Amino acid sequence: MNGEPALSTPSTQGARLSGGTIPLRRRLPGIGAARDLYIAFLALLAISTHVVLRYGVGRLGLGSDAPLFLALALGGLPLVLQLAQKALRREFGSDLLAGISIVTAVLLEQYLAGTLVVLMLSGGKAIEALALDRASSVLRALADRMPSVAHRLDDGLVTDIDAADVRVGDMLVIHPHELAPVDGEVLEGHSAMDESYLTGEPYVMSKAPGSMVLSGAINGEAALTIRALRPASGSRHAKIVEVMREAEQNRPTIRRLGDQLGAYYTPLAVSIALAAWYASGDPVRFLAVMVIATPCPLLIAIPVAIIGAISRSAERGIIIRNPAALELVGKVRTMILDKTGTLTYGRPALSEESYARGFDRTSVFPLVAAVERYSKHPLASAVINAAEEYGVRVPAAQRVSEPPGAGLTGTVNGTEVTITGRAHLLREGLVDESELPPSEAGLECVVLIEGRYAATYRFRDAPRRESAPFVAHLRPKHGIDRVLLVSGDREEEVRYFAGLVDVDEVHAGISPEGKVEICRRETERAKTLFLGDGINDAPAMLTATVGVAFGRGDVTSEAASAVIVDTSLARVDELLHIGRRMRRIALQSAIGGMALSVLGMMVAAAGYLPPVAGALAQEAIDLVVVLNALRVAMSPGAVTDF
Repeated sequence: MNGEPALSTPSTQGARLSGGTIPLRRRLPGIGAARDLYIAFLALLAISTHVVLRYGVGRLGLGSDAPLFLALALGGLPLVLQLAQKALRREFGSDLLAGISIVTAVLLEQYLAGTLVVLMLSGGKAIEALALDRASSVLRALADRMPSVAHRLDDGLVTDIDAADVRVGDMLVIHPHELAPVDGEVLEGHSAMDESYLTGEPYVMSKAPGSMVLSGAINGEAALTIRALRPASGSRHAKIVEVMREAEQNRPTIRRLGDQLGAYYTPLAVSIALAAWYASGDPVRFLAVMVIATPCPLLIAIPVAIIGAISRSAERGIIIRNPAALELVGKVRTMILDKTGTLTYGRPALSEESYARGFDRTSVFPLVAAVERYSKHPLASAVINAAEEYGVRVPAAQRVSEPPGAGLTGTVNGTEVTITGRAHLLREGLVDESELPPSEAGLECVVLIEGRYAATYRFRDAPRRESAPFVAHLRPKHGIDRVLLVSGDREEEVRYFAGLVDVDEVHAGISPEGKVEICRRETERAKTLFLGDGINDAPAMLTATVGVAFGRGDVTSEAASAVIVDTSLARVDELLHIGRRMRRIALQSAIGGMALSVLGMMVAAAGYLPPVAGALAQEAIDLVVVLNALRVAMSPGAVTDF
């Protein structure tokens, strides 16, 4: 084409969407996470240097405590000031007690102990901040799919314009392997596009004149000319990004297990220390109590249990992206399940054919396969697979069109073919109901040839063999009170499937926005788990208490709290068991350790445990709770119980 510019690479600097500009460049962690990582590194370096100076070159007379002073001044002081601000806001967690412990250690000249607390506190905060920062990475991953440049065709010339400047009706050229900048209709060219990022279906969709193109879809080997149907800000891709942004901003606030326990432990420890000081008149009693009160069972035992659970999960093919999921999954009371690809195999197959008088498979099926080859509907692949199985020679189709809700039309060798649903045909009066076979639950499409009823095809997307047992065991084995089936498919099909797996509450024809609303509403009532596999499930995963994805490394996996690598409901069950066991052992370690610490505090308050001995006693308590927490990683093999 004359005047066509060289193939351009989509810009990765930014995409203007309806909510503003989303930066696409890979960012460093947030300021808070970076600061905590710096403090943790500084504390680790100081401890290592201290050990070398004291035990390696101590004879040289070098000050082994100097690195600890530096770490406490540059790392401990900012943490203490930050925790003091939380105390002024009446936020009393286990980290506040750690701050008091840092100050106490400095006053007692226990600089190594103080630096160790700095390392534990800053390291934990950094890990938490990095986990939360993943939510923003989901938005960036979505935005990365949106080019900022479009190629507009005007009077035979192609010029590059900002994608935000595309107007409805503009003719655009999509080069091979480029992303579609907006939603549009194909005017010229034949190609194939990967739309799995949006549909969740792992299919490459053929495109011909009349076919619809989704923004963000990846073009295949041939160029396409399209007419823009929506501006970039109104595209389906932009709407998904906006839903993701809203879901991130409104995701539920989660109180971590350590914070919940620390809210009780911190004021108790401070009260005992103050009471000991008041009763004895000796401030050393206060220091002695605070030394043994250092919340190591919370700062060490719980993270050790979580790390053990993460390791155990990885061995079972479960990737934990947000450690908070392990603490919360055992408390889930509502499970929200996607249908296609989650409870089903995601591969509908042709199960029944019914032909009108004067038509048969030989005359109809090649025409249907020719048109379906350009469809993005999941049933299209079932038709194509059946055509290959039957050995049908599929001719070329022209002027394929798939308007929303109206089915699929096209021309094959001059013959008009329409493939649509029963409800649409009857609503439009295109056929008489008496011509059609009796209606049945499940997937169905009706074929018209030159406006005459020709055939009905029925399909089945079989549930996974484990789906029904999995759903049935959720209440008795895991205390799941409610199970919801949420799908974008038509209601008859979803209800038919729900009967197969014994789910009572069904929500059909639900958009990604609708899934978010359902998750938000249910999460306000009880803790929720959303299980899905498509990118259109990602916003709901962010909204639910715990999001679990059958992952393929796409945006859905980025949004999920946990990713099931091998697409198995048995692995979901194992996640529930691992999380419940982790929480039980973490509670044993934390509460048992705190109980021992409280006992030690009482002894110290009575004057029988000086600060140095208290520090040694706390180390012994730490050893006990850590050894107990390590049991999480030693669980037996499979724990599935359905």
